[in-house]
Amino acid sequence: MSGAVTLVDLPNTVNVKENSPSGMVVASFTVTTTRAATVPPGYPIIINSNPLTKAFIISKLNLQYQILITGNPILDFETTPNAFNLQIYVKDSRGDTDLQILTIVIIDVDEPPVFLDNLENQAVSVYITENSPPGTIYTVLAYDPEKKLLQYSLQPTGSPFTINETGSIISTKVFDYEKDLKSYNLLVKVGDGTNPDINGNLIVYIVNTNDNAPIFTMKQTTFTIPEEQPPGTIVANVTAQDADDFGYVGNLIFSINPTDYFTINPLTGIIRVAEWIDRDAKPLRDNPLITVEVSVIDSPKGGQSTSMSITFNVTDINDNPPVCIPDTYRPQVEETAVINTRITKIKCTDNDVDPPNNQFKFTDLSCNGCNLTFALNPAFSGNIVLTGSLDLEQPNNPLEYTLSVVAEDITAPFYKDTAYVYVIVLPVNENPPVFNPTTYNFSVSELNGQGAEIGVVTATDKDIPFTGITYSIVAGGSTLGYSNIFWIDPNTGSIQLMTEPDYETMSKYVLTIKAVDNDPTNPKTANAVVTVNILEANDEKPMCTPNYYTITVPTDLSPGTNIQRFQLTCTDRDSPPTAFRYTINSGNINNHFAFSPTAGSNITRLILAEPFDYSDGLDKQWNYKLLVFITDDNLLSGARQPKGIVETGTVTINVNVVIAGLTTVLTTTPPSITYIHIAKNVYATTAWYVPFIITLGAMLLLGFLGYLLYHLAKYLSTKDLRCCTPKPAKYKEPPIQNTNKAKKEVVVELTKINTVFDGEAVDPVTGKVYEFNTKSGARRWKDTQILKDPQPIKMESSELVIPVLPSSINEGKGRIGTANGQKTNSHDVKAEQKGAEKKNVFGPDPKSLLQNPAGQPTEGLSPLPTPKTKQEGEPKSILKKGDLSEV
Repeated sequence: MSGAVTLVDLPNTVNVKENSPSGMVVASFTVTTTRAATVPPGYPIIINSNPLTKAFIISKLNLQYQILITGNPILDFETTPNAFNLQIYVKDSRGDTDLQILTIVIIDVDEPPVFLDNLENQAVSVYITENSPPGTIYTVLAYDPEKKLLQYSLQPTGSPFTINETGSIISTKVFDYEKDLKSYNLLVKVGDGTNPDINGNLIVYIVNTNDNAPIFTMKQTTFTIPEEQPPGTIVANVTAQDADDFGYVGNLIFSINPTDYFTINPLTGIIRVAEWIDRDAKPLRDNPLITVEVSVIDSPKGGQSTSMSITFNVTDINDNPPVCIPDTYRPQVEETAVINTRITKIKCTDNDVDPPNNQFKFTDLSCNGCNLTFALNPAFSGNIVLTGSLDLEQPNNPLEYTLSVVAEDITAPFYKDTAYVYVIVLPVNENPPVFNPTTYNFSVSELNGQGAEIGVVTATDKDIPFTGITYSIVAGGSTLGYSNIFWIDPNTGSIQLMTEPDYETMSKYVLTIKAVDNDPTNPKTANAVVTVNILEANDEKPMCTPNYYTITVPTDLSPGTNIQRFQLTCTDRDSPPTAFRYTINSGNINNHFAFSPTAGSNITRLILAEPFDYSDGLDKQWNYKLLVFITDDNLLSGARQPKGIVETGTVTINVNVVIAGLTTVLTTTPPSITYIHIAKNVYATTAWYVPFIITLGAMLLLGFLGYLLYHLAKYLSTKDLRCCTPKPAKYKEPPIQNTNKAKKEVVVELTKINTVFDGEAVDPVTGKVYEFNTKSGARRWKDTQILKDPQPIKMESSELVIPVLPSSINEGKGRIGTANGQKTNSHDVKAEQKGAEKKNVFGPDPKSLLQNPAGQPTEGLSPLPTPKTKQEGEPKSILKKGDLSEV
């Protein structure tokens, strides 16, 4: 304590009576400070009490502080401490403090008694069941703080209850709920002799017990109700009473048995319909009475009960409409049915039990657009008869009629049911098909093939509905080994070709077409005649028999001469002889050959148009294979053929040219017939694996052979094949000697072949430079001289190279200029210097010219071999006239 702040007028001791009220002021004081006015003095607080309590609090009123009683807890001398030491503490804002102790002493006061039970603050209820024996019903609990002896009393004094000195309240009689009072209000008084008495209220209730059985108060036990009442409809109200009236709803509980048709409210006894009651269904259809047993039991559960029987008589009402079973009819009637034919009979029933509820009639027969076609006969019956025509060929008569018939009750509420009748009209095949027209004329070119449409035939049928017509060919059209070359679509009547017709075989067909309607039981038919005219067309090729010839012509034959009296005779089935035209398509080198006449006749001759010139080298071909085209020329001749079609035949003529005078025998290949066989492979799609396996095997085999050839060529390219060069064949003497002593000029073309070395390299062993051919691999030392006499050379190909010819032929007569020891022209030197690639070409052998120059038969005149075309860079040696002796 610094003295700067001070608690002023706070006493040291204060006396307070017990049970003082909350908010009472115990002491008052102020707080002062010696500092400037700007410094607040601080707010005093109770920092501690002994014993600890919250019974006191400091409050400020204006400039003064007050210590108040909180009332928590109440300061009771008997239950709380008799004195409290409070430490009052104050601290200002500068930190100066003051502390003083206030002692509060509790003073004992004489107090009245108090209730220790609920009588202190409320009225206490006590329940006594009727017929209970007399005895204590309640004991009052009271207490005096000063422990004085208490006195008890009870009012009113005339009640059947008393209270003794211990506070026990005792009943003095046996109560009957039905006769006595239902409750009693008692006033309980307690005093200590000094203070005023304290009062408490006690209410005693007499509790009713179930000592009487309930009884029914209703007299009616039979009720009449109509069927089909909605569930919940009230049909009866059961009443009962109980002498033990407890005075609350639910005292009596009702029940009903069985519960199939009705239910009862357990509290009110009202009986309602539990479900739809159908008088028309069994068992009520046989017996309309329903008997139930109603019981009532008083409360509480398990009390006394009473039962009675109630009977309900269920009456029939018109609650069922007529029912048509079946409600749909599908009678079938032929279109030729006559009037009054019964169509069908409608059958309906009504499930109601009693008349007239179960009686009905048929009315309202309706049919859209056919009111006069059907009727009920007799009226109001379910018998439907035909009153009109069902002929389908009549306009607007349908294949099916939709009728409806109403079955209606004769009493209210006039329920109805509707039956539907679908009258199906069965068509009758009354009319046969009719062709219009009955005869047809069609034309088709013989060029048309399979599938070509010729025309369409049409038949009609008046029968309705139209069931379709099937067409077929019943006669005509057989030819060319076919039973019928025409086909008709059975549905559309389209006539088509099954194969190509042939005008030359038959130019007209007469077909009988039959049309059949599709009636499965009684089909009707009609026939039509169809004439098919086959239009002639140029579909035949010119035919020349035979079509392969071999003839021989001498070299000195004069132009314009018929070669070996050769004639070509051709025929054409559909073209006149004047339509023939002859052309040589291929093989006519230098245009040596021609036909006369070239057109306008089916017979022509082969003539020599241009002379042969072998001596000057103009002609080199000794064998000619002429491919001759023979056209019928219909396009140019204006023939009446569609689209100007031209057909062409072919003939092959082999012409062998021979040197005149070598033989006097002329030969011509005798005529022969060439048969052409065309085999068609029929392949089944199911055998797809066969070509697949064959193709795969062929590919593997070719790959293997290619692999072997590659390695064989690689091996051979490294070997010297000069040892394998075959020797020239020996010359044979010609079997036929020419007696003509005239000298013949023979032209022979020779070829000199030298290897061209186009590369250089150094030998790794000797160090010398050598030349080599990059293609053949041939080598030579660079300083090696070229031989004057050519030697056999290894070539890339397997052909033989024989550059040296014999010095003489035919017993040493005559000489042939060669490269061996003879003067060569400048062309040979230049070709050798250029190093052009040499070809393996043989010069003609004079002896072989006489023997068999071109491998032809030795019979007759043997033609000279065809000289090969001269290649660029090849030297040529020509034998002049006189260099070769007479043969």
